[in-house]
Amino acid sequence: MHPHDWITTPLTEALLRGALELERTERGGLLPHRLPARARARCADPQLALAESQPSGVRLVFRTRATAVELDTLPTKRVYAGAPPRPDGVYDLLVDGRPHARAGAEGGHVLAIDLATGKTEHRPGRPVTLRFTGLPDHAKDVEIWLPHNETTELVALRTNAPVEPVPDRGRAVWLHHGSSISHGSDAASPSTTWPALAAARGGVDLVNLGLGGSALLDPFTARAMRDTPADLISVKIGINLVNADLMRLRAFTPAVHGFLDTLREGHPTAPLLVVSPLYCPLHEDTPGPCAFDFGALSEGKLRFRATGDPAERAAGKLTLTVIRDELSRIVRQRAADDPHLHYLDGRALYGEADYAELPLPDGLHPDAAAHRRIGERFAELAFAPGGPFAGRTA
Repeated sequence: MHPHDWITTPLTEALLRGALELERTERGGLLPHRLPARARARCADPQLALAESQPSGVRLVFRTRATAVELDTLPTKRVYAGAPPRPDGVYDLLVDGRPHARAGAEGGHVLAIDLATGKTEHRPGRPVTLRFTGLPDHAKDVEIWLPHNETTELVALRTNAPVEPVPDRGRAVWLHHGSSISHGSDAASPSTTWPALAAARGGVDLVNLGLGGSALLDPFTARAMRDTPADLISVKIGINLVNADLMRLRAFTPAVHGFLDTLREGHPTAPLLVVSPLYCPLHEDTPGPCAFDFGALSEGKLRFRATGDPAERAAGKLTLTVIRDELSRIVRQRAADDPHLHYLDGRALYGEADYAELPLPDGLHPDAAAHRRIGERFAELAFAPGGPFAGRTA
């Protein structure tokens, strides 16, 4: 296609969905953030900074007759010393809600991480161009879902026909918070993480605050959710608290109450679903902390192991079993005064039988097939008649 045939459309907030804040970069591009600057300033954890900058659930959305689209991006790749190379991040292009094309972006910045020492090295790179062609020649809604696991700066958008924002379709907004599983770890692509699949089935607009390693009942995350417009809210609590060995049961219970109290300050009557952990043999009855299995790493495999002692539960250490029991109790207690508060046992999404059929490849994270199953089950349990989100999707 001749360069003069391209129309460059400024990248603005009107074309982005799923981000809580957009940072204008030095080169004039946009860096989507899933936590606002005020929340980011409350925590200096590099794990959180990395997770919130990875645009899980963030997508470009526009209406156009264009048959070709070019997107210049500057991704940041992660490289782990001694571990197998990670595949390039994936961009999904949907036309009128249906998958049309998928592409990866080679190049960009590199963040090299030494798992043994925690040291990092940033190697600068250059923007890359993705091109999508063969789009149908009629007016249509186009979505480009950005890589869920790769920090992505948007540099430029070009099409061979004019672009305009998609008007408000009156769809309900579903705001979800969870761990790396909700973030999309080991999903095949950004539109096939379990929350994205569930949102598509439920007919809602997703804002995904799944933050890898960082679903830790942080007050600043609760405040960000409190201040985000939403019609439906869910919080998946548990696995990261065990992974990090962050708190004991004495601190966990009031922290959950405080998190829910903050959400209710901004969303007093919205359906609020508390989801307990999926089945994970690693931490069902063994506390954290969780650690890399360096023996597996030496064989080119990435796996995790639990380093706690089951006997420490008596001293208040958390396990997934302990957390499920306490979350169920907390929700029952609060629901007496909050009829819009609901509980979902995570094992209804992925349980022991599912683990036998679709085991967790690294001991913690579901694979692509399991993401699909979890997304389908969440949609059935939450959005279908009788579910906590039923009748609230438009």
